[in-house]
Amino acid sequence: MTAKRVTIMLDDDLVKKLHELQAKLIKESSESVSFSAVLNETLRKKLK
Repeated sequence: MTAKRVTIMLDDDLVKKLHELQAKLIKESSESVSFSAVLNETLRKKLK
């Protein structure tokens, strides 16, 4: 799959929730999890 860089504006509350999810995933996996990966996975789940 090819990635494409896109600039978007997110509301502060959404950024906070995504960062909280990112922190949770990092704690659970003890691996690095990028903000972009969290956003992509969240969008995939919601748009399915």
